[in-house]
Amino acid sequence: MFLIGEALVGDGAELAHIDLMIGDKMGPVGTAFANGLTQLSAGHTPLLGVIRPNLLPKPAVLIVPKVTLKHTEQVTQIFGPAQAAVSKAVADALEDGVFTGMDVDEVVIVASVFISPDAKDFNKLYRFNYGATRLALSRALDKFPDTATVLKEKDRAAHGVMGFKVQRLWNPPYLQVAMDLVDMRQVERVLREVPQNDHVIFEAGTPLIKQFGLNVIGEIRKIRPNCFIVADLKTLDTGNLEARMVSNAGGDAAVVSGLAPVETIAAFIKEAKKCGIYAIIDMLNVDEPAKLIESLAKMGGAALLPQYVEMHRAIDKEASGDYSWGDIKKIKAVAAKYNAKILVATAGGIRVPVVKKALAAGADVVVVGRAITASKDIKNAAESFLAELDSEEIDQFRVMTDF
Repeated sequence: MFLIGEALVGDGAELAHIDLMIGDKMGPVGTAFANGLTQLSAGHTPLLGVIRPNLLPKPAVLIVPKVTLKHTEQVTQIFGPAQAAVSKAVADALEDGVFTGMDVDEVVIVASVFISPDAKDFNKLYRFNYGATRLALSRALDKFPDTATVLKEKDRAAHGVMGFKVQRLWNPPYLQVAMDLVDMRQVERVLREVPQNDHVIFEAGTPLIKQFGLNVIGEIRKIRPNCFIVADLKTLDTGNLEARMVSNAGGDAAVVSGLAPVETIAAFIKEAKKCGIYAIIDMLNVDEPAKLIESLAKMGGAALLPQYVEMHRAIDKEASGDYSWGDIKKIKAVAAKYNAKILVATAGGIRVPVVKKALAAGADVVVVGRAITASKDIKNAAESFLAELDSEEIDQFRVMTDF
């Protein structure tokens, strides 16, 4: 048996984070337990859990400090409230039948305990570490999370301690504000006046990047640090290099042209996924977008499919009034055949009355440029488009202890 559990409980300097392993004495967890007791390291000395002096819990638990203990107060916190909390949590779990079916004399627990050097409140340290240990134990024994929970939650919440969001597009539809601008003052105006909303994406358009380089992504982050930023490079060559350049600059998504060689597109998508950013294919002037998606899937399955494609009318063709974005449903059908999901964006002269038509056609992202960026009232213009999306805002910055 080898079970793993984790839990974060509390807040402030006394916040508790428990990582633990449960396993047989004769297995890898038992080996780790024995090594911890016999191979000591300065500042990270493991200690047996005790409910009170001379009383071990069952199963036996080894507490390993995560943070280097540099002064007496930290040592007292580990040997005091943390040791008591972890041990009492194990004992209470035993009383509650959590270990039913196990021989608690043949099972051991190794618990890694975090205590901030700034922690002061012993009462909070005890209560938070107790709660985190009970939660980590139950999660380990339940083999939490299951695969479905991981896939459902992975894009919904930011890490609770990291302090900023890495946005992911899990709740369409979205409004993508395309900043095809060459004046930084206007860019700043757009960034400040477009409302804060979970359904807003900012695009650093091709003209903007050509004018200021990829460093403009950093300038956008200064004003909207948590926003999702698309870098519209329209890459035609060196796909892997340009995808990594966007990632290194702090972008969330990069755009490759659908007119590029399929090998370039494939290299672009592979590198983008390695870097943890979205790969977008701009289908401007691509005759049969679904066939391109099919050819990528045949090369490498779902791993070579982009996270979304953009059905794009060129600015020079907007006067025609034709809002045909190609067969969106056919593209999604190809993705579904390979157990993948592709978001589809529609772009090119979109105005407020067109949004509902785009959504009805299957669009997940509506790309709007001058109707917002050239507006005298940017805030009102953006809100008009958002109203057409009719999507509730979501709170992505959350720490979930129950599911």
